[in-house]
Amino acid sequence: MLALLLVAVSVGLSNLAAAIGIGFGGVTTRTRVRVALVFGAFEAGMPIVGLVIGAGLASGIGQLARWIGAALLIGIGLATVVQAARQSPSAAGTDHPAPPGSLGRLLLSAFALSLDNLAAGFALGTMHIGIAEGAIVIGVVSVGLSLAGLELGSRIGAAAGRRGEQLGGVILVAVGVAIATGVL
Repeated sequence: MLALLLVAVSVGLSNLAAAIGIGFGGVTTRTRVRVALVFGAFEAGMPIVGLVIGAGLASGIGQLARWIGAALLIGIGLATVVQAARQSPSAAGTDHPAPPGSLGRLLLSAFALSLDNLAAGFALGTMHIGIAEGAIVIGVVSVGLSLAGLELGSRIGAAAGRRGEQLGGVILVAVGVAIATGVL
């Protein structure tokens, strides 16, 4: 069980970092629910997909999956920075947080962050851990880390004021770079 928890934390750390970036734009109850459900579902589902498609296929795309995920996150982060920079000063100065982006952008982020979980699915098989048990633990840890990241990002974003959303985009770019270089 300790090995499973360590795997879950390892793959969930990228969600923590990305959720910090999302939280910069402000956090509402709706944002918390959306991020928790989407990140949790992708993090729990990808190991299952990994087991289903088999070790041979996934080991061949393992490195490519990391690069694709990194490129997607960098692109999303850059789009967030550009969108925040184009936002009018009067809209940026409101007291109500802007939504952290569309559902499509959130889904794309979750997909990009969970690509490395394909390999986690193979690891679960070699550790003789039930797929349901593994998916549940990984999903729960991911949701917990994502919610912690949202709260931390929201507090930092509130302190950053108007530039919070731009900083959030920069964080997503940094997460993409960290994934590309193998740090995350």
